[in-house]
Amino acid sequence: MNPIDCMQRAIELAQLGLYSTSPNPRVGCVIVNQGRIVGEGWHVRAGHAHAEVHALRQAGAAAAGATAYVTLEPCCHFGSTPPCADALINAGVKQVVIAMVDPNPQVAGQGVRRLRAAGISVAFGLLEQQARQLNRGFIKRMVTGLPLVRVKMGISLDGRTAMHSGESQWITGPVARAETQRLRAQSSAVITGADTALRDQARLTVRKAELQLEESQACLAMERPPLRVLIDSQRRVPHDAAFFSAGPALVATTSISLTDPGEGQELLMFDAVDGQVPLEALLKTLASRGANEVLIEAGSRLVAAFARLNLVDEYIFHIAAKFLGSTAKPALDWPIDHLGDAVKLEFTSVKPLGDDLCVIARPVGAA
Repeated sequence: MNPIDCMQRAIELAQLGLYSTSPNPRVGCVIVNQGRIVGEGWHVRAGHAHAEVHALRQAGAAAAGATAYVTLEPCCHFGSTPPCADALINAGVKQVVIAMVDPNPQVAGQGVRRLRAAGISVAFGLLEQQARQLNRGFIKRMVTGLPLVRVKMGISLDGRTAMHSGESQWITGPVARAETQRLRAQSSAVITGADTALRDQARLTVRKAELQLEESQACLAMERPPLRVLIDSQRRVPHDAAFFSAGPALVATTSISLTDPGEGQELLMFDAVDGQVPLEALLKTLASRGANEVLIEAGSRLVAAFARLNLVDEYIFHIAAKFLGSTAKPALDWPIDHLGDAVKLEFTSVKPLGDDLCVIARPVGAA
């Protein structure tokens, strides 16, 4: 088989873990012997067998003398499961082709060295960019200590997110709303602010019926719902709000707030910066808890606060073909006086979402 086709298949398998592997990376493995695939596997969920182990189990004795195609360097340390590098060695694999080296300092080239020390031929770099795209959040967390941050906003064609009264349901249609559910499901955490929780009675839950995924994928997504995070510096959102009735939540607040947490709430206290929760410190805390990807669904003030601090990696705009008018609320509450000070973005994707349009952009110069 063509090596590119083999690695492409491994990437397709890794994508099956889009909603379930956090905080671990998404990994796929294909084992080929004498020109045919004898084993396939993907990492399903954290704490369970890795992709290589699943593929080796399927291959059985046919793994001896075979080539393993893996989207991420096999691990070489004991965590919740034994090292995958040892499993490949013990199975008698002759060659391992790796898409990318693991950025985790506990691995970071050591898996490659262990395989080579055992006499296994190792090559890496095949379809590396595709493999990196699949695990951008994991890579960023390992390298910088921060999660990948996405902002998702439903807006009108004239860039408005709600009427002056606050009315905003629904600007976009059902296809866009299903896409939002999938974005939530693949995220480790979803962040909103007090204004959104109060005005929209936001819950930010993942609803299986709206995911529009195959049953197996939908079930995996529901097994690992994202952490729902409310930024509420002054503790303005009451305990009986819809956000809290929807289940456990983390409330990021400041030391100036003295109220006790409600049932199912965890308080995360910060020293206030200009009276507000320090956003970068919050993201670092979420990353330390294993958050690879964070989705922000919030109002124009909170989104602008993240944007001004250059904390946003990607903006996802679901654009409805309608005008809301000049008195409606803008996407970002960020006054900019001069054209030369405009924030520059670059488009990475434009696609239809039913009657709406999905535009994805990132700040110019972002990694």
